[in-house]
Amino acid sequence: MGRNRVENALSAGRAAGGDGMNTANRNTLWAGIFVDELKKLGLKAVCIAPGSRSTPLALAFAESGIRIYVHSDERSAAYFALGLARASGKPVALVCTSGTAAANFFPAIVEANYGEVPLLVLTADRPAELRESGANQTIDQVKLYGDQVRWFVDAPPPEANFSRHALRAWQSLAARAYETCLSPLPGAVQVNFQFRKPLEAQEVAGDAPAWLDSAALAAAPARVTFSSPRLTPDAAQVDFLVRAVAAAPRGLIIAGPRCPGGEFPAALSAFAARAGYPLLADALSGLRFGAHVNETVLGGYEHFLDENAPRPQLILRFGDVPVSARLAASLDRWEDVPQIHISEIKRWRDDLFRVTHALWAEPLLAVQALLEKSATPVETAWLTEWHALEESAWEKAARLCADPAFEGGILPAILEQLPAGGALFIANSLPVRHLDQFCRPMQKSLTVFANRGASGIDGTLSSALGAAAHLPGLVFVTGDLSFYHDMNGLLAFSRCGIRATIVIINNNGGGIFARLPIATYEPPFTELFRAPHGLTFEHAAQLYNLPYQHVDRATLAAALQSALAQHGAALIEVTT
Repeated sequence: MGRNRVENALSAGRAAGGDGMNTANRNTLWAGIFVDELKKLGLKAVCIAPGSRSTPLALAFAESGIRIYVHSDERSAAYFALGLARASGKPVALVCTSGTAAANFFPAIVEANYGEVPLLVLTADRPAELRESGANQTIDQVKLYGDQVRWFVDAPPPEANFSRHALRAWQSLAARAYETCLSPLPGAVQVNFQFRKPLEAQEVAGDAPAWLDSAALAAAPARVTFSSPRLTPDAAQVDFLVRAVAAAPRGLIIAGPRCPGGEFPAALSAFAARAGYPLLADALSGLRFGAHVNETVLGGYEHFLDENAPRPQLILRFGDVPVSARLAASLDRWEDVPQIHISEIKRWRDDLFRVTHALWAEPLLAVQALLEKSATPVETAWLTEWHALEESAWEKAARLCADPAFEGGILPAILEQLPAGGALFIANSLPVRHLDQFCRPMQKSLTVFANRGASGIDGTLSSALGAAAHLPGLVFVTGDLSFYHDMNGLLAFSRCGIRATIVIINNNGGGIFARLPIATYEPPFTELFRAPHGLTFEHAAQLYNLPYQHVDRATLAAALQSALAQHGAALIEVTT
């Protein structure tokens, strides 16, 4: 819909509705009430993919003051919303028209499910009588996303002259949708809106109830507000933890991806120092980079964990399953070692089935209770042994990274250039593994994001640009296939005003498969797995009017410094 058409439609609606919401007809009013309730509950952003059937929703958001990001492609829109919601920790709404448009949201909704990211998916639909009728652009959108969403609502078409009860029910539905995507387990909620024509803000006499004061409705507070208690560990849980730690002077802490932020990293590293426990910090945990990093925080374990590694007496686990394959093998090998996983979300995070006790409590409160109650003596030799292995590991990594041809050295070089307080979005496949394997703990504060819920390579570029909408200046590091998969997401740079730097590590195909046994099987390996494409991406940068540099390891640092200093958009390609 062109800008003039939008303005004309909005003007017609304002004339019909006065100073309140758009009351031109039942569709604009119903959509306006829903969006108004979302705004009152705290919704700050929406990603809209243009379409006709979703016009009432688009117009409602245009009048709401909620930040709108317009995307031509639904898949890119959904991943952009995912990245923005992941970075902000706040729900982001998605709007699309009927048909396959809604299906294109699906991959991002899967990631939102497994990555626990709050999304409000608002799909427009034809009315129920047109389903299975042969009507154009009409598919079955009822429970389209199956159990990948936390809740589904098939909203009936708006009614004319609706009752006060219907108004309260509609407002409450909006509130439930907002709250359900946040709690108790963040994820996506789908509300499927059935709209009959007219879809634009065309005035229809009698659609708005005579009793409705739209200005008063808009000025009123939210119909329903929510509050959730903190999941505080009870006395029995605290006593269990204190006794377990006291009985195990040679303990080990594992911080997997997506540990809590805020005060948690400092509290956990403080407890590790008091107990003398090594803290193995996944690169996505929020524990590896920051002012809280002390002598207990280790990251080189991928280089030394094997059957000869020191054997702990107790393992305390936080967050998701770690990236490191060697750490996973060790957790499996230590089968008789008690493993306590502490999480506030009752969702299984143990693919090895070695956890012996799942403690459901807010991790920060559990660690603070340990700091207060625990008086574990430090066994210096235990931590010293792990330190020796850690230093040896980083010496080995430094030798590997000194080779200009070694791809694993790219991520440490990038992190060296990032400013304190900077943000990094890392793609799946090799980049996230190289980050975990070759970037050592440091006190520079960095925020690291990745789509590790379902760990796909699709939509990563759009996710990163969505995160950059919340954190301008973010750096996105991606492989060539992840970038290729989502190149149309580059339009968000200009359309959404994004400031970010993209670094493409181009190894000409599926380099990660070289780590697998299939790599020894030729010719199928090269043809079916490595699948070299022979592409470089300068022309993609030209298409979207992005500054572009093609560099090698020797010139990468200077190129990244220059890009970051510009505080704009940039694309840097490193060929390996």
